[in-house]
Amino acid sequence: MDDALSATGFKISLQNIGRRFNREWIFREVNYNFQSNKAYAILGPNGSGKSTLLQVLTSSLAPSAGTLSYSLNNTTLEIESVYQYLSLAAPYLELIEEFTLDEMIDFHFQFKKYCNGLNKDGIVELLNLQTSRKKPLKYFSSGMKQRTKLALAFCSDTPMLMLDEPTSNLDTQGVDWYLNLVTKFAANRLTIICSNQPHEYEFCKELLNMSDYKQIANKPVLAK
Repeated sequence: MDDALSATGFKISLQNIGRRFNREWIFREVNYNFQSNKAYAILGPNGSGKSTLLQVLTSSLAPSAGTLSYSLNNTTLEIESVYQYLSLAAPYLELIEEFTLDEMIDFHFQFKKYCNGLNKDGIVELLNLQTSRKKPLKYFSSGMKQRTKLALAFCSDTPMLMLDEPTSNLDTQGVDWYLNLVTKFAANRLTIICSNQPHEYEFCKELLNMSDYKQIANKPVLAK
């Protein structure tokens, strides 16, 4: 990856975005811009479409309606290349459990660049898992796995950081550890958090409530 990935002029534009499964609209008519150097919280109860919207934003799901575009320093990006610019941690993303922690870090950073001068030893130290680095991930607790997912996402040098329910499976100490990562690694990025837990997104200044777009989705479409 080149230095452009660290640039701060990243933008995602949504115009009348909607997503449906079969005939049911999950959300409709989302018009919104996400920009670098800002932290956004996508809010709403379970089933409101938070995770679905995040998957649309990461281009892993195509919208059913509307236009989604990405730009870096005012240059339009192809959707197929967007994965290079983002880091993601989410409950539905699994680690390769046959790998040891060392092997998982090595594999991940074949595709991403370390940020802030970090290396494998630095990430293991950040996780405080020095005695478990040779242990297969299948033997990790759910909390250890979640911390590993978060560390890989936060410590990748990408202009976009996207997190879905970031403190799931973390205890109080783990929540404090997560908030410390936010302080160290979320600045100068486009950060998006999907959550209904205030402690996960209290640092976010921009709030997007999916319930608003769920109401729109449920309105009947009038025949012309």
